[in-house]
Amino acid sequence: MRETIRAWTETVETFVLEVIQGERRGKLAAVSRFALLALSRGFQVAVEIRRRLYDWRIIRDYTLGVQVIAIGNLTVGGTGKTPVVEKFARELKNEGREVAILSRGYRSKPAPLHRRLWNKILLREDRTPPRVVSDGKSLLLDSETAGDEPYMLASNLKDVIVLVDKDRVKAGRYAIEKFGCDTLLLDDGFQYWRLAGRRRDILLIDGQEPFGNERLLPRGILREPPSHMGRASTIFITKSDGNSAVLRRRIARYNSRAGIIECVHDPLYFEDVFTGERHKLNLIQGLKIASFSGIAQPESFERSLIALGAELVYSKRFADHHRFTQQEVINAVNRSKKRQAVAILTTQKDAVRFPKIDRRDLPIYFMRVEIKIISGAKDFQDCVRHICFRY
Repeated sequence: MRETIRAWTETVETFVLEVIQGERRGKLAAVSRFALLALSRGFQVAVEIRRRLYDWRIIRDYTLGVQVIAIGNLTVGGTGKTPVVEKFARELKNEGREVAILSRGYRSKPAPLHRRLWNKILLREDRTPPRVVSDGKSLLLDSETAGDEPYMLASNLKDVIVLVDKDRVKAGRYAIEKFGCDTLLLDDGFQYWRLAGRRRDILLIDGQEPFGNERLLPRGILREPPSHMGRASTIFITKSDGNSAVLRRRIARYNSRAGIIECVHDPLYFEDVFTGERHKLNLIQGLKIASFSGIAQPESFERSLIALGAELVYSKRFADHHRFTQQEVINAVNRSKKRQAVAILTTQKDAVRFPKIDRRDLPIYFMRVEIKIISGAKDFQDCVRHICFRY
């Protein structure tokens, strides 16, 4: 049943994205665009009202007495948020902070339905402890239970606490009381206003597609209007090509005080999805390869493979966060072989969702990437020092 719901959800999401991006034609697409525009205007009103309710203290926020760093986007998906969260966590840990990453665990395995319904009926606070993906020593959950990004962060950051809970106030209290954390990183937290206090908002903007079609959900990909970037104390331009003068001027219209950091996703190595064997980046140079992905912007990943000297002869794309089946992987292997590919490449985020397969006629590697700052390194270091109270 759950798989059926997931498949239906992915089909709807794919259709809506194609409508938003103008890839769908015909009467149904035109009617859908009109309906989505009406919903988008309603969504914008709701966003403004919610923000004002927090500003007027009608909706309560909470202070936990520790540093809170909220990292997120104005848009949905595809800005490269997870590597930025990882970079902050690693830098802060190196500076002596006790760091916990708090994630809502998008598409993680939910709590039992009866428990969620019972709590809602009784208007009872959910006292279930957050899911501990990592206790800073061991990886404790799989990717399906934890969610893709929390699992990936816990895999890459062996000494950082990673917790999953929609209620990040509760998760923050747990991190403080159970693990003695003094710094909370809110993964995808730019719109999570319930947790306040000593807070810094870090905003990520995709340098290649900053604001989509400039419309709010569901007619566009914006969660908030661009004018709301004024809340950010630091802004990352991700996937930068170094020619961001126009975007910088746009940012300055709404926020002239924020430090601006430009960065790229820097490939480090390839790793076999199943054996863990690592290879240098020249592994695919001059070879025919295939790509296999379920991420928000697969084009960017595919371009990076070509930039490393590979010939991309086949690509298979799925919806963002798609959980692959064994048959889907086998089908991709067979089609890749027909195109004479000698290997299949995927992302680390996708690799955590791969099923085990008994027969592997082609090697499957994921590309490990980190954030590389190409402009604004001083602003990044200043941001870290302010968080650590070192001026």
